[in-house]
Amino acid sequence: MEESTSPGRLDMAVRLPARIYLFEFKVVAHKSDGSALRQLKERRYAEKHARAGQSVRLVGVEFSEAERNITRFDVESV
Repeated sequence: MEESTSPGRLDMAVRLPARIYLFEFKVVAHKSDGSALRQLKERRYAEKHARAGQSVRLVGVEFSEAERNITRFDVESV
């Protein structure tokens, strides 16, 4: 599940023949703010996969600590 890189650990990478999905999961105490997707971009987790010529999708998922449910789900192509 986790993939170690020099800037940190990616929560999950799903590799398919034509596409790779990189996931970051965050538990938020109050309001969802897109921090999961932002972390994927800031730490440049997609770089090593994009160099291999595969299509990469970044997926940020945020869960509410109080509601125990998904509060935000962002997807971006790289």
